Parts: sequence; C-alpha cells; structure tokens
Amino acid sequence: MKDNDVWVLVELPPNVKTVGSKWLFTKKTDMDGAVYVFKAHLVANGFTQTYRVDYEETFSHVADIRAIRILIAIAAYYDHEIWQMDVKTAFFNGHLFEEVYMEQPEGFVNPMYPNHVCKLKRSIYGLKQASRQ
Repeated sequence: MKDNDVWVLVELPPNVKTVGSKWLFTKKTDMDGAVYVFKAHLVANGFTQTYRVDYEETFSHVADIRAIRILIAIAAYYDHEIWQMDVKTAFFNGHLFEEVYMEQPEGFVNPMYPNHVCKLKRSIYGLKQASRQ
C-alpha cells in the first residue's frame, strides 16, 4: 500500500465520518495441503458508506458475453492468438473522485500521528466505488 501511494495521513475534518477497515488473512496450499504462502489483505468496511455522501456510483463496466464470443470467433477465423492478462493491483491503480477517510489499519497506527486518519487517494478493496475506479 505504501509503494502504491494509496493514502496520506491527515487530521479528520469536522463533521466527516470515517470508514473502518479490517485485515483478511488467507493461506495458499499445494496439492499435498502444505502451506506455501500466507497473505494479508486490508479491506475497507464499505458497508458503512452512505450513498450520495461517500460515493455516487458503484457500476463497473464489464464486457458483454456476446461481444466476447464475437471476438473469439473473429480470432479463430483469422487464426489469431488470444492473450489474457490480470492486473493484480488493479484497485490500487484507480484514483478516487470522492473524499474518503479511513481509520488507520489495526497494527499499523503511526505512533507520531495516532489520531490522524487515512485520506484515501486510491481505491482499495471493500469500498462501494472500488470497482468503478
């Protein structure tokens, strides 16, 4: 999150509420059930956001299945290769249009600014508008 410049610590403006956050922990196992990776994801408590205060739209553009089928048919006809990719930090690439303030994550409270909050500069998982950015 620090590398992606997701937030900046600021004092909470008057009459503004914060969005909470929580940590989600997962583990990846191989075919034998042995754990080979532990992961931690910080997600916002988007269910506490208020419509028209914290966000406007939640719609995310998705390709229509008919368009995908036509694209595949054209590629097959011309014998083209189809490539797929995934951007692992896609949510962190979108800038927020609204001002969203989040409490400092548990375990990562800055000791120099314990009463400050995170003003989100980029979208994070859990926000209502995250997929729209």
